[in-house]
Amino acid sequence: MPEEILNKYRLTSMEEPTDEMLAQIMHEVAVEAKESTEKARKKYFDELRKSIKESK
Repeated sequence: MPEEILNKYRLTSMEEPTDEMLAQIMHEVAVEAKESTEKARKKYFDELRKSIKESK
């Protein structure tokens, strides 16, 4: 689906999204959630390693 069409759709719209639109929206949200989780996990363990080094 062209990104231009997808970007025009708003969840507050009175129109129901097509199955294709909904699938694409859900895919993009899943990718962003995975990236965000990975970034937070990396930050947590980096800070944990730093704390361990400082305490030695």
